[in-house]
Amino acid sequence: MKIENLTLTNFNQRKFKIHTYVLDPNPELVEQKRPLAIVVPGGSFNHLSKREGEPVALAFNNRGFNSVVMEYNLVQDEGKIYPDAGLDVLTTVKYFRDHAQDYQLDPNKILTIGFSAGGHVVSVANNMAVNKQYQEKYGFKKDAVIPNRTILGYPLINIKKIGFPIPEDQMDKMPEEKDLLNSALGVTRETPKTFIFQAWDDPVVLIDNSIEYLDALNKNKISTEAHLFGHGYHGFSLARHNVQTKGREWQENPHAAHWFNLAMEWLRNGWLK
Repeated sequence: MKIENLTLTNFNQRKFKIHTYVLDPNPELVEQKRPLAIVVPGGSFNHLSKREGEPVALAFNNRGFNSVVMEYNLVQDEGKIYPDAGLDVLTTVKYFRDHAQDYQLDPNKILTIGFSAGGHVVSVANNMAVNKQYQEKYGFKKDAVIPNRTILGYPLINIKKIGFPIPEDQMDKMPEEKDLLNSALGVTRETPKTFIFQAWDDPVVLIDNSIEYLDALNKNKISTEAHLFGHGYHGFSLARHNVQTKGREWQENPHAAHWFNLAMEWLRNGWLK
């Protein structure tokens, strides 16, 4: 495996970091070009969860993907979170689509996966990709930047639907645009096919987020699969023992852990073989 730490410049000329996990070429494989998973961790916009980064990327590597963990600007960084966080995703998609040959990728099999706050970043990016206002302002074309499919894990969709008040010193970092505050408002018939999973008893990102986004996807006739587990709270990542942190036994959840295999089955339906 080849691991790289790269710095990219987004469409707003802001720099951000990505970490790549690229499997070694194997000329004996039937499929020479691999799909790509772009992993966007959560972390309440004030840090990036390590449990939702490299372990997830390696899980996709284990299924034949090349993968990337993407960093994005946080509340403590200069400037606002948006539009740059969304532009980071679009820039990452374009970078690997442009360099598909170098990374032995199939440019038509690029997946974005966002957890919690990262789910907001990913869903906002999908909105920006198809929005002519953003296309004209930042000089990109939809087909170059939009992922082929998206997975959202306990995603923040509507910033107002969280289980705790946003600290006052962070409010000025939040977007003012309605379609950035609530990414469900930006769903269109061009939004990528989407897979969503969340726990019904999530006390941090309320279940209303997934429900509101599912309603928007349904109204726009976007092919979608969703798994709302009865128990799991928030931030369970792969829900396996090896990503459990001390004192948080609930993070190991064999039932909620099914989301990963279910997502792979969903991807195989008309996309992966």
